[in-house]
Amino acid sequence: MGKRVECEIEQITEQGRPAIQATCSQCEHTVTSFGTTERSVNRCLALMREQCPEGEENYYVDENSG
Repeated sequence: MGKRVECEIEQITEQGRPAIQATCSQCEHTVTSFGTTERSVNRCLALMREQCPEGEENYYVDENSG
């Protein structure tokens, strides 16, 4: 069972399109998802769990969410 890990969420431009980038507060790993809605943020957080370079299965959250 993983732990709760906060991610920094930023709006960026990727390949000329608006996107969301999430950065892990523990290892600085980043993932990107096109779009700027809450769904894009949630997709990034899910991708972070799937693609963790440390092989951990943490619960990733937006550092700015309550």
